[in-house]
Amino acid sequence: MEIYNNSLMKSSTGGNIPENPFENIQLGHYKDGKREVVSTVAYLIGVPKHIFERECEPPRMERYTELEQDKTARIIRNLCMIRTAIERNFKNINDAMRLEFRTIFNMPEYIPSDALDQLRSDGVSFVKKTSTRLSHHIIEINRLISDRINNCKDLFPLWVKWDYIRELFLMPNGLSELGTKAAADLYYANKELYPYKVYINWTPVESGNILYDDRKFMTILYEQHNDYFTEFSKTTDAGDRIKNSIYDFLERSRRTIVFVDCENSDPYKLCAALRSLREEELSTISKIILFDDIHTTMAWKMLENFTEIPVEHMMIERLHAGKSLVDGRLIARACQEYYQNSLDSMILVSSDSDYWALISSLPFANFLVMVERDACGSDLKNALSNSNIYYCYLDDFYTGGEEELKFAALRTEIQHRLEPFTFNINDMLAESIRTTRASMSGAEQTRFLEKYLHRLALEVSADGSARICLRTK
Repeated sequence: MEIYNNSLMKSSTGGNIPENPFENIQLGHYKDGKREVVSTVAYLIGVPKHIFERECEPPRMERYTELEQDKTARIIRNLCMIRTAIERNFKNINDAMRLEFRTIFNMPEYIPSDALDQLRSDGVSFVKKTSTRLSHHIIEINRLISDRINNCKDLFPLWVKWDYIRELFLMPNGLSELGTKAAADLYYANKELYPYKVYINWTPVESGNILYDDRKFMTILYEQHNDYFTEFSKTTDAGDRIKNSIYDFLERSRRTIVFVDCENSDPYKLCAALRSLREEELSTISKIILFDDIHTTMAWKMLENFTEIPVEHMMIERLHAGKSLVDGRLIARACQEYYQNSLDSMILVSSDSDYWALISSLPFANFLVMVERDACGSDLKNALSNSNIYYCYLDDFYTGGEEELKFAALRTEIQHRLEPFTFNINDMLAESIRTTRASMSGAEQTRFLEKYLHRLALEVSADGSARICLRTK
C-alpha cells in the first residue's frame, strides 16, 4: 500500500499551497472501510436494532430500514433472533414449558414478541403439533432457515462467495437433537466471541468485532474456509483526506473539465470513483470529455448513463492502423479550452506520462491527475510530486460502485453476440409439420406454440456449452 507524498495543488496565481495533506500520513490511514456487507449480515443474523441506531457501531441504520421492507430478509432475521434467544435462555424457557406449562408465545422476558408477531404476519410458524420439546422448536427453526436462506442471496454483491455467507446461518447437524446440543455447548462456552453475542455458525476465535467493516469480515470469513480474500477494493474506499482534497480542488476552481484518455484508463474504475464522491461537489464540473479510440471498450459509450455530469464522447479515427491520435487530440482540446474558454482547472484521467507535455506547458493551470497504480510509472508520479501537482489513484476508490456499468456493458455485449442466433418459431413449426406430415388444425398449432415454442429453455452444460431445447413439462 503506497503512501501519497504529493501536494494538494497549485494556487490560481501559480504559487504553491504550503500545507501538504499527505506529508505525514500513516500507513492505511487514508482508507475507509465500507460497511455494506456487514450491515446486511448484521440484520439477517438478528443483531438488535439499538445497535444499528448507535453512530459508533458498524451496522448502518439505513440498511436496516431498507431490509425491514424485504419480506425474505425479515423472515430470516426473526427466525435467527428467536433461535439466539432460545440458545441464550434455554434452561429458563425449558423449565417454564415443563413446569409451568407455558408456551413459547407468552414468554416476552425470553423470546422477543415482536419477532414472533412479524413471523405470524409473514405467514411463517416454527411451532408444530408434534413439537414436545424446546429442542424441537430449534430444529424446526433450523429447517426453515435452511429452506429460505437462499432467498437472501441477491441481497449481497456478486463478488461475495455466497456459500460462505450461507453457512453462517446453518447450524451443523441442526436437524437433530445431537446437533443442536453440540451447537449450544459451543455457543455457551464462547458466547463473548460471537458478534454481539448473536448465534452464527462459525469457529469462535478472538478477533474483536468481526462485523467492524467489510474488509475485516470478509478476510475472517474466507480464512474460516481456508481461503484468501483479495477483493479489497470492494471493501474499502478512499478516505476523507483524499476526497476532501478533491473537493477543495473543485471549490477553488472557476471552471473544471475532466479530460479522459480512454486508451489509458479504466471506465469501471472511473465510474466507481465518480459515484463515490459527493454529488454537490461533482455538480461544479462543467463536463467530461472522453477521447476514445475504436479499439477501446464499449463501456465508455455507456458512462453518461451512470453520472450526472454531462459527457462529450469524441471517437478519434486513426490515419494509420498502428498509430492512435488520442493523446494529440486531447492535448489540443485541453489547450483550446484553456486559452479560448477560460478554463482554469483540469482533471486529467490517464496514466500515460506523455501528458506531462500538456501539464508542463500550462504552468498557471490547476491540474488534478487520476492514475491507476499498476499502470502509472514512477517517472510521472515523481514529476507530479516535484511540481506540487496533486494526483490520486483510481484504485483507491470503492469499486463496488462500478458494478452497474460493468453489468450493463456485459449485457449489451452479450445481446449483440446473440443477435445472429435468431429464428422464427412460426416458420419452424410450419416446416416441422410439413416434414413430419403431422396434420394440425389452426387451434392445435396455436396451443402447441403456446405450450412448447413460447417456453423454450436454454440448457447450459458444466463446460459452458449451451443449446436451446423444448420444455417437456
